[in-house]
This record gives sequence, structure tokens and C-alpha cells, in this order.
Amino acid sequence: MRTIPFSSPAPGRDPAPRRDAAVGRWLVAVPLHLTLAMGLLAGCASSTASTAPGTDPGPVPGTVTTVSAAPSSSATSGGTPSSTASRTPGSVTTVAPAPSSAPEPSELPVRAVSPPSSAFLALEDLPVAAAGTMSDYDRDALFGGWIDADGDCEDTRNEVLARDLTGVTSADGCRVDTGTLADPYTGATIEFVRGVATSHEVQVDHVVSLGNAWVTGARRLSPADRVALANDPLNLLAVDGPANGSKSDQDASGWLPPNRAFACEMVAVQIAVKSRYSLWVTAPEKTAMAEVLSGCPDQQLPGGIPFGDIPGGTGAGLSPAEVPQAPAPEPALAPADVHYANCTAAREAGAAPLLRGEPGYRAALDRDGDGVACE
Repeated sequence: MRTIPFSSPAPGRDPAPRRDAAVGRWLVAVPLHLTLAMGLLAGCASSTASTAPGTDPGPVPGTVTTVSAAPSSSATSGGTPSSTASRTPGSVTTVAPAPSSAPEPSELPVRAVSPPSSAFLALEDLPVAAAGTMSDYDRDALFGGWIDADGDCEDTRNEVLARDLTGVTSADGCRVDTGTLADPYTGATIEFVRGVATSHEVQVDHVVSLGNAWVTGARRLSPADRVALANDPLNLLAVDGPANGSKSDQDASGWLPPNRAFACEMVAVQIAVKSRYSLWVTAPEKTAMAEVLSGCPDQQLPGGIPFGDIPGGTGAGLSPAEVPQAPAPEPALAPADVHYANCTAAREAGAAPLLRGEPGYRAALDRDGDGVACE
């Protein structure tokens, strides 16, 4: 068997050349490392060169600078004091951020707040209660028809037509025959012509419908006061017939005019009528009215609305002071010991609905506990 000897220097050969080769490779690598180190030093020198000698650039606003403890001698090599020797060793320097450009609270503009309008204040004064029943409602029997309040041969309907239409003509001075209506409910222009087939195109609406008035307190009014309410010019408007039909007996929570620009004025009239005749509003009705008035904070409460003149007619028109005003209703007083066995008895006596605190009210009759019994 042939034996292969362990590799070793051949006899008589010097291993130095191998070491010399390794050393040579190391020497070649040294300049490369030195070159990189010198480059890093040059970069540091360039970054500090922008700072003027002997000055401290100071901390960046909004940062916290910590100065490490240093020997008591602050001199650098060469005996020249360092520019950072003014900071106390071990101290923390906090630099406040740059001042904001936002105005101080005292510099902010103050927006003037207008006081509540008379319409909104009157709404707040109206009592809130649930609506009564319409099971006993009979419009003609309870409120009557049109009357001639000033004896000038024009009934209330024709007085309102003469007031609200323009270009009115009348053959006899007692009835409006033709005219032009700028309808407040729809914004449309309607040419009115009296006749069986055309008169219904323009109707006179009770802004607070008589049905709504009945279920919100009108049942407590005297018959004369109910007739006054039905003929009060404050509560009457000449309007588009179909729009009036869609409104029917609904309050503001159920119906507002298609012409939303008139909603504020309509709601203000309803509030004025309910205030004049001591009627109440339901909670949904009050909410709807308040929402409408929020869009017109300056809406005022209307006063008496005078009738207009009819060209060639006998009516001279009425000033606001001369408009027939319904007398302020007097609250119906019942004996202190009044007692109704049930709501049927209260309705038969014409006292329903019964409000909490009034004679005849009992919690047993107020099934839903809302303060209104036998509604």
C-alpha cells in the first residue's frame, strides 16, 4: 500500500513566501479601510463647518436637550474654553415650541345672538296636551257658516277673496266675480272666475283648521266664540283649492305648504290663532312649528289682518283696529265638587277633555297619564 505523507514543507524549502503573500493581501486592504474612515471624518467635519466657531446652534424648538456630566475643567485641548461650557452639567434644557398663530380666545369675533322672535315666544307660551276626539265633531253645527260681520252685504268668504286677490271685479259689490290669486301654498298664479265649475279652484282656508281647533280646545269655547273663530280674518287665507284639500284638518306636524317659503308665515298665523282663542298644541305639532321657526328666527307674530277694498263696492275696507276681533274666551268654570262617573258623562256635559288640576279631572279617567283625561 502506498502511503501519502501529511503535507508539510518540503525539505529545504522556506515557508516565508506564503506568509509574505498573506501580509501583502492585508496591506492591500488597509488603504481601503482608511479611505472609508477618512470619508466619514470628512462628512462630520463638513456638517460642523456650517456652525460658526465658538457658537452653539442651540436646541431645536420643541426638543429636550440633556447635557451629560463633565469634568470640572471645561477647557478643551489647547486651553480654549468650549462654547458649551455655559450649560450646567447634568441639567435638562426644555425649549418651548414656536408660538402659534392662532388668535387668543379674547381675540375671537363675538357673534351677536338675536333675541327670540315674537312667534317663537308665543309658541313657548302655548300649553301642550294630547289632541281630543273628533268622534263628536260636526263642523256646520259647531262653527256655523260664513257671516256678514260688518253688514256690508259681503260675507266672510268674499271679504277674504277681495283682500287676497288682485284685479278684483264685482258686479254687485257683494260678491267677487273675478281676480288673480298669487297662491301662498303652492306659489302658483291662479285666475279666479266665479262659477259652478270654477269657483272651487280658489278656496278660503282656515289656517288652523276647524277640526284641529275642535280637538285642541275649541270645544270649551262658547257657540258665539266658535263662530267668531270660523270667521276671523286672522285665520283665513284664499288658497289653491287642491292644496287646501290636501291640508284638510292636519296641523303643522302633518302638513306644510309645498311652497316652503310660506311655511314660516303659516306657522306664525297658526300660533297667533291658537294664542287668541286659548287653544293648545300637541307635542308633535309644537316640535314641527319650532323646526319651521328655526329657519326664520326673525319671524314675527301677525296681528289683525284687515280686509281689502273691492273696486266699486260698498265696503270701504277695515283698518286693523276695526277688524272684528273675537272676544277673549273666558275659561269655563265648573263646580268644585263636580264628578263625572266616566268619560261618556264628561263628554255629554261638554267638559271633555279634562285637564289635570281642573274640576272633574281624575287620574282614573286619564288612562295614559298625560294630564288630559277623556281626550
